Amino acid sequence: MLDVVIKGGTIVDGTGGPSQQADLGIRDGRIVAVGAIDEEATQTIDASGKIVSPGFVDVHTHYDAQAFWDGTLSPSPYHGVTSVVGGNCGFSIAPLAPDAGEYLMKMLSRVEGMPLEALEEGVPWNWESFGEYLGLLDGKLSVNAGFMVGHSAIRRSVMGARAIGHEANEEELAGMVELLRASLSEGGMGFSSTVSSTHNDFDGNPVPSRHASKDEMLTLARQVRDFEGTTVEFLPGVGWGEEEANYMADISLAANRPVNWNVLVPNSQNIQHAMDQLAATDIARARGAEVIALTVPQPMTIRINLDSGFVFDALHNWAPFFKKTKAEKIEFLSDPVKRNKFGEDAQNPESPMHMLANWDFFTVDQAQKDSLKQYCGRRIGEIAEDMGKTSFDTLIDIAIEDDLQTYFMPPTMGEDDETWKMRGELWHDDRTIIGASDAGAHLDMIDTFAFSSQVLGEGVRKRKLISLEEAVRQLTDVPANLYGLVERGRLEVGFHADVVVFDADEVGLGETYTKFDLPAGAGRLYADADGIEHVFTNGVEIIRQGEDTGARPGTVFRSGRDTRTVELPGGKDA
Repeated sequence: MLDVVIKGGTIVDGTGGPSQQADLGIRDGRIVAVGAIDEEATQTIDASGKIVSPGFVDVHTHYDAQAFWDGTLSPSPYHGVTSVVGGNCGFSIAPLAPDAGEYLMKMLSRVEGMPLEALEEGVPWNWESFGEYLGLLDGKLSVNAGFMVGHSAIRRSVMGARAIGHEANEEELAGMVELLRASLSEGGMGFSSTVSSTHNDFDGNPVPSRHASKDEMLTLARQVRDFEGTTVEFLPGVGWGEEEANYMADISLAANRPVNWNVLVPNSQNIQHAMDQLAATDIARARGAEVIALTVPQPMTIRINLDSGFVFDALHNWAPFFKKTKAEKIEFLSDPVKRNKFGEDAQNPESPMHMLANWDFFTVDQAQKDSLKQYCGRRIGEIAEDMGKTSFDTLIDIAIEDDLQTYFMPPTMGEDDETWKMRGELWHDDRTIIGASDAGAHLDMIDTFAFSSQVLGEGVRKRKLISLEEAVRQLTDVPANLYGLVERGRLEVGFHADVVVFDADEVGLGETYTKFDLPAGAGRLYADADGIEHVFTNGVEIIRQGEDTGARPGTVFRSGRDTRTVELPGGKDA
């Protein structure tokens, strides 16, 4: 007898091949039959007129902390995601030295936009080794989840306060190597790091990994090659050129693994930039390395403020400002001379981020004070004209009046048809992988966590930029293969039964809103999914008609057990 049979659906199996009408049989967490099935089952799902596909795979999340207070890892499973990877950008929360928890907690609150009160109340911070951390999550999750070993966590645990502002000495580097190897042996999915100028800690300093020498980076990456089923994830600098491309190629060769880098954001106003970024793969492949771009499949709408400073701190000479206390910031911005220089710095043409400082087109998204709510939804340029001020002065004055709590929304790039066409082309390019959801992070800032619904709703159904069969392959088999997930990513006999049943005519992004369900009552941006009817992880239904079933059958991945090694074409001699 089967545990589950899904009857009469259209099977899109993840290979990219033609769909077929067939039944799907599940027993003991595995797919045991695809075709006409007469065997009885404990549970029968009528999928007539619906698509039956593998569960979607999200390789770039930050669910490391949320996993403790939300075993569903929402909203991902509601959008059909059944496997996730956390610990990206060097920001894992394991391993954990006894005195590192407070630093990592505050770092995450700043760099990944997680409310500090939620991290304090919702996470026990009571483990040390990577294996202990994974063990605390076993049996607690709806979806499958693996976690990278983060460079900043390793560095802070070994070097303590010296992790900021100092290169590692020989003894410290040896300690990091030892700790990374122990973490990989205990199931870490690989090594992750960042040198991006947008990544600064709670005090406004570059995060620990940004203080590493290139020798340290390559030494740590080299450890990965000794452990089965591991990989590398990396964020280069904001600027772009052959130097960044060759740096990533060096990391790939050191690790003998593909490097998945974050993030390629298509924009029809700057097509050449995307082409330069894609060329990183060509440069790497010419050297026998592999570098794959994580590309955002939707317009990125972000919300930023002058208190936390995330994104703003990447503007020329702005990072030191965010080391100040709130009172010092307000005093600084209230000085006309300092404010004027601040505005000039933001528009320095030598900075790769100067295009952000287009103040006219910023929108006031959220304001705390009632007196300022009249401006919500309005462009700064319009408000400035009413006030008879410059746009920069208007933005700063609103921020000061609101105690720096106003959220501003830069122009949303990429809503035009030409950029959507670029996205479709990138989805077909073997130098990219769809993702960059950042689910679990930037909770008040971005809504890219619904990437799978956007691809299927906007990309397939509305714009027809990609076939349904190829879109499903890109969301399932492609990421599963890049990360070496064993027997996942396809509907194939013998594979794990991670399955989604959805309505191709309805699938897409639902309403986006703020949901106050975090520990300590903190809020987060959230979006429902349309058209996702049933989601199974390891053969157990976790989502039924948009509702959590309460089941927690997810596997906490351990490298080498749940993953296989994906080496470079040249293997150990590369």
